[in-house]
Amino acid sequence: MHGVGGAAGAGGAAGAESTAGAKGGAEGTAGAEGAAGAEGTAGAKGGVTAGAEAKVAGAGAGAGAGAGAGAAGPKGGVEAEDTAGGVLRAGHAARARSAAARAAAVSRYIERGRAAGGTSEADGGAGGASEAADVDEGVVWKAAHAARVSAQAVAVLAETDPDPAADSRCARNAAASAAQAARMGQIHDGDSELAVAACAAALKAAQSAGAASKAGELGANQELNAAADAAEAAAVAAAERAGWVRPGEEAPRVATGVRSGELMRMLHL
Repeated sequence: MHGVGGAAGAGGAAGAESTAGAKGGAEGTAGAEGAAGAEGTAGAKGGVTAGAEAKVAGAGAGAGAGAGAGAAGPKGGVEAEDTAGGVLRAGHAARARSAAARAAAVSRYIERGRAAGGTSEADGGAGGASEAADVDEGVVWKAAHAARVSAQAVAVLAETDPDPAADSRCARNAAASAAQAARMGQIHDGDSELAVAACAAALKAAQSAGAASKAGELGANQELNAAADAAEAAAVAAAERAGWVRPGEEAPRVATGVRSGELMRMLHL
């Protein structure tokens, strides 16, 4: 009776006359060894359920591991990219600040010279003195303007997220304006040997910074960045020899003023 009951139980669960223990063979499996059909059914069901659960658990673990690995891969790549961008920004920012400090120092140097009453132009008579004063005033204004534009480039760099291409352009603009200030310093000093050398070094620094930011390099070429850093250091040393920059003296603060959209486009920022 147990065997019949087992067959009936299995028929309810598995259909036809086969026993619930499907993989256990033909009709007598559930009744064999005196086991009840219902128990056989339950055992089969438990086996199937356990197998299914194990399969699902395995699939879930595999999927979880795959998803975790996939998530870790891109995240690691982003972090590495952020780190590289931060390193590049530090280099471009340091060079931009150095150039802006040079420009500000030259502007202060010229203003001090003017305040002291000295000009670099020979003044013969009243007309000559007036002309010299006009030239000196123009030199002062242009040097101050160059210092302001250079400071604006540094301010823009500090306000944006790290971007090697944009950061290198800011450093380039700061160096270009510093070269303009150096030219005013040369005029103010009457084309003295040291002033000419300092102006030439400033121009080279601007050219090197421009090469580091050019199309195709986008501020990420380590060799060009290193050359620009070296040229900037040489420009600082030359400015010190010319007396424009005083070692140990803090660079003067320069107001950046209102930065309009038109100015930002002009600076390619």
